[in-house]
Amino acid sequence: MVENQNTRRTHPQRDNRPGGRGNNPRFGRRPRGRDGQDNGSEDKGPELFEKVIYINRSSKVVKGGRRFNFSALVVVGDREGKVGLGFGKATEVASAIKKGSENARREMEMVSLRNDTIPHEVHSIYDGANILLKPACQGTGVIAGKVGRSVLDAAGVSNVLSKSLGSKNAANVAKATLQALKQLKLKKDIYAKRGMEVRPTPSAASVAETVEPAVETSTEQA
Repeated sequence: MVENQNTRRTHPQRDNRPGGRGNNPRFGRRPRGRDGQDNGSEDKGPELFEKVIYINRSSKVVKGGRRFNFSALVVVGDREGKVGLGFGKATEVASAIKKGSENARREMEMVSLRNDTIPHEVHSIYDGANILLKPACQGTGVIAGKVGRSVLDAAGVSNVLSKSLGSKNAANVAKATLQALKQLKLKKDIYAKRGMEVRPTPSAASVAETVEPAVETSTEQA
């Protein structure tokens, strides 16, 4: 066999100049750090609690067949009193959830909480949904349905009594629960709005000290 040396392929040399293709990440592998991971420059921020409340699928009949669209309702919160709801639509489930999460993060608001429960009883109506929330003592837990529990967990409520008195529609129940949380007000906020000072509540020991001298004087007179 006679080797044909003229048919050998010659590969172009890699351009290692500052502006060449060799150092440009567009034409090769992405630059990596010492540990082999990508050096992301974007700050993701603090981790948030995120949960998908429900996913709905709708279809449209077209000439080529059926075309499906998906919608997702997502709740996001930091479990420290900040919570938001988001609704997203897309042709894929993952894209719908992503849009819903982004909208929820954009709509996050601060609600008033007292320790790990709510400061007072609150009642909220949104369309057909009717939600009642009551504060609970330590160790009670979240007594609520699946949708209401998701919103309360995202807000950081650990002890609460909840009752749904109207429609069971997931979107309306979630919005009614969030609307109820927004109606909560602390005592100091109410006093500040009225221009009043919050007086400290007397303790049981101080009340007992004020009552004992009165009892002694009544016995001496007898």
